[in-house]
Amino acid sequence: MLVNAEKPRTKFRTRVQTKQMIAPSRKTDSAPIGFTFFSNHAHVLLLIARESDVRMRELAAEVGITERAVQRIIDDLTANGYVTVTKEGRRNLYQIQGDLPLRHPIERHCTIGSLIGLVFP
Repeated sequence: MLVNAEKPRTKFRTRVQTKQMIAPSRKTDSAPIGFTFFSNHAHVLLLIARESDVRMRELAAEVGITERAVQRIIDDLTANGYVTVTKEGRRNLYQIQGDLPLRHPIERHCTIGSLIGLVFP
């Protein structure tokens, strides 16, 4: 029986190891988050507004979701006209249509641009 032996290494990384390799989080405190006031769609949209050529991997790491979830969100945003995607070499360049209204009836009087301006003045 082995005591204090190291675990054998595998070629697969854990989710925590992958997140640490991608980018550090910009959290300001270490308290666990119970809920947020914005959806993942809003988070992705806001990050695209901050950096128009951001990679899906970076979006996923920053929001805390999978790359596949980011792909679905970007598909939703483009299908509804909120974001346009153009290729620039091997990278995607995103452009937000800031004059479009938010979707829910409560906030429909506001535009995407006003939301972005609220978060990134």
